[in-house]
Amino acid sequence: MAPSIRLSPAARSLFDEPLAIAVQGLGPRQQVTLRTSLRDETGELFQASAHYQAGDDGELDLARCPALPGGSFSGLEPMGLLWALQPQKPFWRLVKRDVQNPFLLQLEVFEGHGERPGRLLAQAQHERAFLRDGVRRVPVREGRIRATLFLPPGSGPFPGIIDLYGTGGGLPEYRACLLANHGFAVLALAFYSYEDLPKGMKEFHLEYFEEAVNYMLHHTQVKGPGIGLLGHSKGGDLCVSMASFLKGIIATALINGSVANVGAVLRYKDITIPPLGINPKRIKVGKSGIADIIDVLNSPLEGPDQQSFIPLEKAECCFLFIVGQDDHNWKSEFFAVEGSKRLQAHGKEKPEIVCYPGAGHYIEPPFFPMCAASMHLLFGKPVMWGGEPKAHCEAQIDAWKQIQAFFRKHLTGEPSGTSSKL
Repeated sequence: MAPSIRLSPAARSLFDEPLAIAVQGLGPRQQVTLRTSLRDETGELFQASAHYQAGDDGELDLARCPALPGGSFSGLEPMGLLWALQPQKPFWRLVKRDVQNPFLLQLEVFEGHGERPGRLLAQAQHERAFLRDGVRRVPVREGRIRATLFLPPGSGPFPGIIDLYGTGGGLPEYRACLLANHGFAVLALAFYSYEDLPKGMKEFHLEYFEEAVNYMLHHTQVKGPGIGLLGHSKGGDLCVSMASFLKGIIATALINGSVANVGAVLRYKDITIPPLGINPKRIKVGKSGIADIIDVLNSPLEGPDQQSFIPLEKAECCFLFIVGQDDHNWKSEFFAVEGSKRLQAHGKEKPEIVCYPGAGHYIEPPFFPMCAASMHLLFGKPVMWGGEPKAHCEAQIDAWKQIQAFFRKHLTGEPSGTSSKL
């Protein structure tokens, strides 16, 4: 019997779902190398490999068989060949630009554990998709809003969420559509560097975000009486500002967000919140040329920088802070703790704070490989994001569950039924 790769699901799975990988038809205790390859939409190659030994029966099941030292990872890691994918080009991050087409994953089995791949024994292809069948993708160009709405299958209405990314700009849709697969109506909202929106991050007007909130509150497919906000990095402090000043927001989840306004002036009616001050002299550049920017921001607790602290005590919603404790972009845990102190000092409910040791800045949906360093648009050089690959992967899986449970609890009234594993 010739060796073959057995996958479950066989041909196609959603990107945030586990994929079971096994090889059959090998010789007893045969040594092999498994390799995965994936090209992003720009053609850049990501690869991972691991050394294995088949069982006495010639079977190799990654759920039961640990990887041996010498590859991209070792130990019992059923999804290691996905989370350990690394770019061949330095400082390149895996992102999904077109959610309507899946990523194509190539799997190969080679003979032996040599430096170079031995004879090819088996190969397979698998699609990692972003849209579940029946999920609707609706481009939104109403008033000033530049966004994409994802609606789950069925008649609705569904709990509604606005999803914001960070300083990368544009209109990333992949987190919003993956969340819609789980029963939420999610609006991926662009706020700069997209179509006719401002090109740079000089100042933001909260009235733009208010338009998006009202769009969701009045949408027939969105279940009222209020909506949720989900923001990562700069998108996080924008969500805090929206929750603090705008009506109709019930739940706000931040992934490594800030409670101070960062990077641009924020205006709303007659209110102006200046950006937190920075000191570029505090950038540390290592021998690799990668910058560590964790100490660049001033503290929002001292001097004039206190004006940058967003008045989140005005918010009438519940907060969830997802914190990577090895975040090197900024001090996410400090921001979460200070936000919690400020809320409680004003008699507000204590927020949920879920901390992940070993997780870096880019906490993405499950099974995105960790990006240790990439180009930072504002600094114009590669910066380190922090994180340790295995711990970061586990954090992404758990955080995804926490975020969904938080929104279900506050937007639908369902019990959360989850507790942090970490």
